[in-house]
Order: sequence, then structure tokens, then C-alpha cells
Amino acid sequence: MADFDEKTDCAPPSPSGRDEEFVQLFTLNQHRIYIYLVSLVHDQNAADDIFQETMLVLWREFERFEPGTNFMAWSCTVALNQVRAWRKKQQRDRLQFSDEFLEALSQELDSSTDYLQRRYEMLRNCIAKLPQHHRQLIAYRYSSGHAINEIAEQTQRSIDAVYRLLSRIRRTLQDCVTDQLVIEDA
Repeated sequence: MADFDEKTDCAPPSPSGRDEEFVQLFTLNQHRIYIYLVSLVHDQNAADDIFQETMLVLWREFERFEPGTNFMAWSCTVALNQVRAWRKKQQRDRLQFSDEFLEALSQELDSSTDYLQRRYEMLRNCIAKLPQHHRQLIAYRYSSGHAINEIAEQTQRSIDAVYRLLSRIRRTLQDCVTDQLVIEDA
């Protein structure tokens, strides 16, 4: 990715009529970019921050994107560079992956992005099929990040009961996604 001037980071692309093109391409690919980032950093909070930075860089640099080329590949290159920048900031951490490892992981993710996207869509479909109180429990635990004891208190269940119910729901979701994969691959 080419360098850009940090001082102009808030300037929108010139009014070349490509704004709408950017919005369309980004909207189509934003979830795949996010999954790519989560796969690289394995930390949802870090992925959220890096995603925001990636989005800003994509917006600033969109004039350099060549129409007709692969927007997702270009976005992943930008995202990988943002992960590298984030890693430099994290140098104080004990465990750091090498650049070679990140490159290898990035290439592996490039080849499996469509598969991961399919699984994500299937999971969303399976979650939608759950009873309302199960969807709410999943949302408390995995979207809002509530602790098990908080959920137990809120739902007036024992902590063990919440663990058992979440385990059953996860098993149900896994079976549902597996069934959909079998049907799709048949």
C-alpha cells in the first residue's frame, strides 16, 4: 500500500463521483474485512479498533484504488498494514507473532474468506431459528459480553444452569451449521 499523508487523514476523496462506488464496495465487503481482522488478531476489541482505522485508510486512499480490480484484496492489504501498525504499538506485550507468521496466516485467510463468510451467514440463520429467550441469552453472553454470574442473576437461574443452557445452545448451533454445510455441499 502506498503511503499517505497523516495530516490529510480527514479529507474526503475529491469529488470525482467515486464516493458512491466506495460506499457500495465497502458495504459489500465490510463484514469480510472484519472477519479477516478478527482472524489475524484474535481479539475483538483490537479488531474493532483496527477495523475503524482500516475503514478510514480505505476511505482516504480510495482514489488510488483501480476500478475493476479486486476491492477485497486491496482492503485486506490495507487491513494487514493496519495490523502491522497495531502490532508495533503492542511491542510491550510478551507474545508477538512474527511478520512471516502473519503473512502466512493472511494468505491462509485469503483462501478461506469465502468459506468463513458462508459459515457466518449460516450461523446467523441458525441463531434466528432459536427461541427468543435463547437468542437473548446468546446476545447477553457473546454480543454484550456479560459475565455468567450477571446473566444468572438477570435470568434468575443458577450459574450452573446458565452454563448448561449455553452449552446446549452452542451444540444446537453447531449441529445447525453442520447440517446446512452438508445440504449446501450435496
